[in-house]
Amino acid sequence: MAKLEGPENSRRSSWMVAAMVAMVALPAALTLHTVRVPAVVDVTAPNPSPYGYTVSLLLFIVPIVVIAFWFLPQEGVQVSKKSFWITIALLFPLGVVLDYFFAHLFLSFPNPDATLRITAPALGGGVPVEEYLFYFFGFVTVLLLYIWFDEYWLHAYTVPAEQRIAFERLLRFHPESLVLAVVLIAAAIAYKKLLAPDPSGFPGYFTFLVLSALLPSAALFPTARPVINWRAFSLTVFLMLLTSLMWEATLGVPYGWWGYQPRQMVGLAITAWAHLPIEAVMVWAAVSFTTVIVYEIVRRWKSSGRGAKSVFLGKEV
Repeated sequence: MAKLEGPENSRRSSWMVAAMVAMVALPAALTLHTVRVPAVVDVTAPNPSPYGYTVSLLLFIVPIVVIAFWFLPQEGVQVSKKSFWITIALLFPLGVVLDYFFAHLFLSFPNPDATLRITAPALGGGVPVEEYLFYFFGFVTVLLLYIWFDEYWLHAYTVPAEQRIAFERLLRFHPESLVLAVVLIAAAIAYKKLLAPDPSGFPGYFTFLVLSALLPSAALFPTARPVINWRAFSLTVFLMLLTSLMWEATLGVPYGWWGYQPRQMVGLAITAWAHLPIEAVMVWAAVSFTTVIVYEIVRRWKSSGRGAKSVFLGKEV
């Protein structure tokens, strides 16, 4: 029988996940770096992928339906609906903020025929409605995958409920996350200004992703880490990365469903994947990390039966 994950092993497990990602990412990055000429997709036809972006949302919708209405009920897995929807309610606004305030700076949508041509509100003239659906369904998919792996597929490594309840307060400063955020943003700015082919602009998208992932981590990671099922998390990340890279590299960017504005990117791009910026590789890893942290914190809160002030600040109400 597999050994349950204990708090004493949580730090080692979190580093193990990072090592697994590096084990795959490093040789892949070195291999992709050998490509100097990108493969060319013939998009000279007037409408090369009609409703492509719209239909591609099934990459999220189908797993949501299958997990939520077949896998979980079939195995009798009990999911805290409050914890689930509180997590989505806290995280989906990140996608809304990205689209509403920053899409006109970070993104472009050169092929409107790949969408329903319904414009959703956003600064700079709006975005396809598929953009908001993309982030909503994306967060739901990440969370359902993690719950399914945690509660069923890798249930042997689920942290016991009594361990999730035992805590003094949930808000605990994690200085390493803040330091890492500063280092990553500083490195991105330095690369943009000193090494990138086009030094103009600012790595705004990279900065947004780093802050979205590491600011919650700076406040919550010490109390989330002991209760995260790291094996479930690692499988969630790998599946999300596999799906998103296939989506981005073979469909979204080559067929113009969306694109990236170079002035707001770091300047590191993958030539073999239609000059896909490194930010596109990072986005769903960052989303998965933040989603799991927030969900486990919310689940600890709701499981405790304590009030919000007591739970997060450790004060009696």
